[in-house]
Amino acid sequence: RVPAQADVLAVPGCSAAIAQIPALQAAGQAEIALRSYNEHAAAFRFHGWDVDEHPSSPVARVVVHPNNPTGIFQTQITPAPLTVIDESFCDIDPAQSHIAQAKQPGHIILKSFGKFWGLAGLRLGFAIGDPELIDTLRQRLGPWPVSGIALKIGAAALGDTTWAEQTRARLTEDAERLDRLMRRQNARPMGACALFRTYEVADARQLQHHLAQHKIWTRVFPYSPTWIRLGLPPQAQWARLEAAL
Repeated sequence: RVPAQADVLAVPGCSAAIAQIPALQAAGQAEIALRSYNEHAAAFRFHGWDVDEHPSSPVARVVVHPNNPTGIFQTQITPAPLTVIDESFCDIDPAQSHIAQAKQPGHIILKSFGKFWGLAGLRLGFAIGDPELIDTLRQRLGPWPVSGIALKIGAAALGDTTWAEQTRARLTEDAERLDRLMRRQNARPMGACALFRTYEVADARQLQHHLAQHKIWTRVFPYSPTWIRLGLPPQAQWARLEAAL
């Protein structure tokens, strides 16, 4: 559903694009949420931008949709001269994508391949948007940024729409199952992203330590002592997670 007016650039993972996007416009104030994917703020700061959650007059605005780690989808996005919408996790629910905005001047939509398709090591992603910005990004990344193997595997996976539909249904069911399991531990689910689940608990580090003793790794965050993020276990590992909890 990429608009005809937008350009598409395959990149060696979204991180490569994230590192270069701040250089596409003269530095100024960038609006980026603190509780979000922190590589965006790091990249803008590296390129000399002033990063704040609520700047007075942002030249750039970065929105992670759905947000990581809260899993919240952003329904309304106010544009800035440079607007970056990171949809790395949005392939779980394409109907909520802001891809139609890719035709707007100053807009870039990022799409990850490693999240929904589970092939992060392939190093493949896409920057879609304003042709002028995408062309400059293309020049900054240089020729042949993505391997032929990654392009071939990516094309095959993206073309398998039956697998995608079945996987969306399975992940939605698994996310609901994990929520039920965590609610028994008095954990409050956050957001609606079914590719991962973040919970508010009494003591995130204590729960992380407990699960680690059972060889189950989770993610906690320096800005919140109560947030913990879990991935969805494979089918054969549900019993082990249930036993650990």
